[in-house]
Amino acid sequence: MSGILLIHVVISLIAIISGIVVAQGFLTANRHDRSTLVYMLTTALTSLTGFLFPFHGITPAIVVGILCLLIFIPTALARYRFHLAGIWRSVFVVGALVLLFFNCLVLIIQSFQKIPALNALAPAGNEPPILAAQVALLVACLFVGYFSIRRFRPTLLGA
Repeated sequence: MSGILLIHVVISLIAIISGIVVAQGFLTANRHDRSTLVYMLTTALTSLTGFLFPFHGITPAIVVGILCLLIFIPTALARYRFHLAGIWRSVFVVGALVLLFFNCLVLIIQSFQKIPALNALAPAGNEPPILAAQVALLVACLFVGYFSIRRFRPTLLGA
């Protein structure tokens, strides 16, 4: 594994773990300010370091990276410029969860490509096991998103 790939993978895993902590905070009305900062920084770095790999035309990875950066901008503004006031709370929650979804989606895809036991289940990348994992991730994110919008009220917590 090359140095940049190792750095990219470590940053991505930190982003996913801290993103899960942030999502748990949405559900329990706990802001987790430090974890949120780590999540936001590592999520941005995940997308940015993805652009350091050799460019061979527009690929799904490039599209996801661009999409994540475009989603990151209003999400970061919602948290750090507008301090989750009014509609910005929902912008932050949805943006943070969509970014977590994309990070986890890439983790699923890469796991099925790189881990031999998983690759044996879905060598072409479009078989039922990988599709089931992706659907389960989507359902989990929608579930967390729905309850997060209802429960996460940082203004009541002294934002």
